[in-house]
Amino acid sequence: MSVEDFNRYSSMKLYMHNIYEFQKGVRNLVLCTMCPTCATLVCERLDRLGIGYVIQEITPEKVNLFFGNEYCLDVVRSFVHKPLNKLTAEEDFILGAMLGYDIARQCQRYCRYKQKIS
Repeated sequence: MSVEDFNRYSSMKLYMHNIYEFQKGVRNLVLCTMCPTCATLVCERLDRLGIGYVIQEITPEKVNLFFGNEYCLDVVRSFVHKPLNKLTAEEDFILGAMLGYDIARQCQRYCRYKQKIS
């Protein structure tokens, strides 16, 4: 097994663990950044399990794969037409909250971002 194969295998184990956490209710929304080949494999699994997802192309070699609760995915669909670093402060806050990030840190991040643009 090459280093690249090993890294890809390790990544696939992580993606499967994220699916497990979603199924157990630990997470409402998951974001994974991966190569399109891995995304295809994970999406096949998500389809079999009846879990919704959204794919956002970053580059030809990299995609963001969001999966989880359909209401969360509806919100994600409202802003995946642009790169994540171009989200408004509000969109960034909402996404972070849905992904389960620390709310106090998200508030701090939001306030810093709003101060920067004022």
